[in-house]
Amino acid sequence: MNVNPHPKRLLPLIISALLTACATAPTPRSSTTTPAVQPVTAPAPAAAATSAATATQAPSDDDNVWNRLRNSFQMADCDEDPAVLSWAKRYTSNPQRFEQQVQDALPKLIYVQQVASEHGVAGEFAFLPWIESGYRPIPGHNGRPAGMWQIMPATAAAMGLRVNGRYDGRLDVQSTADAVMKLLSRYYDEFRDWRVADYAYNAGEYKARQLVQGHGLPPAAPAIPRWPVHNITREHLTKLLAMACVVRQPERFNVSLPVLAPSQHLVKVQLPHSMPLARAADKAGMPLDTLKDLNAAFRNDIADASVASYLMMPANHAQQFHDALLAQAMNAGDSTDGGFANSFAAAESGPASSPNPTGSRPATHPITHRVAQGETLWQLAHHYSVSVGDLQQWNHLQGQAIRPGEVLMVSSPQ
Repeated sequence: MNVNPHPKRLLPLIISALLTACATAPTPRSSTTTPAVQPVTAPAPAAAATSAATATQAPSDDDNVWNRLRNSFQMADCDEDPAVLSWAKRYTSNPQRFEQQVQDALPKLIYVQQVASEHGVAGEFAFLPWIESGYRPIPGHNGRPAGMWQIMPATAAAMGLRVNGRYDGRLDVQSTADAVMKLLSRYYDEFRDWRVADYAYNAGEYKARQLVQGHGLPPAAPAIPRWPVHNITREHLTKLLAMACVVRQPERFNVSLPVLAPSQHLVKVQLPHSMPLARAADKAGMPLDTLKDLNAAFRNDIADASVASYLMMPANHAQQFHDALLAQAMNAGDSTDGGFANSFAAAESGPASSPNPTGSRPATHPITHRVAQGETLWQLAHHYSVSVGDLQQWNHLQGQAIRPGEVLMVSSPQ
């Protein structure tokens, strides 16, 4: 991005409290704060005993990221500009290689698509990291852009992303996705054209504003505006539409789009205290390189809780990570992890289940959740496998606004 500055029975319940998680000319977003396309609730993270068959099972049509993306595209389709079709063919010239690239990027792509939907941003922008970096956490040196969004240091400061010797927020998957989608939303609010928003992202909002003032908003056709911009800027938009083109019609390009089991979707897991990333990877039961790739913002291979209180990891590993910390706290009396365990045990409602020697089904109690800073109703619905409507009904909510510290019922009272 080249932008100018401007205890055991409780474990299944406790883990849930930790997981905070390219058609026609441009069309305007809804004027409400509700996302243009609401992501469909995904199943809760699978337990550790999930079978191999379950891990490879394709999601239903409604829970497929590709369908969600197609439904959220708001820019031109494959045949609106020859350059778009040309780049789509170029991307898929080696179908097997393309499919592997998409498979490698899929966890981050799915996460970015969810964030884009939350902000009402056109689905094509879920492919921005593909264009910028191939979803790789590229480090920035000597004032160069960094992260999978390729953000300049000055732009990072303007976006509120912390960059220092211990932490580079430009490589934080969660923070950057949220910051970029907020920025794109703001660009659209100003220019009312997603193509211009992409130009603003690549060339800078000052340049985009100059273009609009001098030429007016571009007409719907051609899909790539004939503006006096650098070829890199024009190609940036072309590549974005080309990736959307492939997702629209994968069979046209002889490729298959991979799927990802919900247990492998990325979520945030609470980081109770600083620790080496190697220790965190061991507790999560995942390769260190994978954990570092997902949490590249931490420099010196230390997960520093003073700058970011969470780690990103697949949902199944997030559960294993939490269970390992909780077991350590309970069995070893670790005061730090113990405080971590107690803080979440206190969030559960109802008495702890007593032993059930008869084998009869124990009584169930509604589960509650204390809202953390930055959490949304959709995120809670997603991680507790309920609908937003259910949460609104159980908690007598009129809209989707929730407040930090508010205690919500996240399972049926019945």
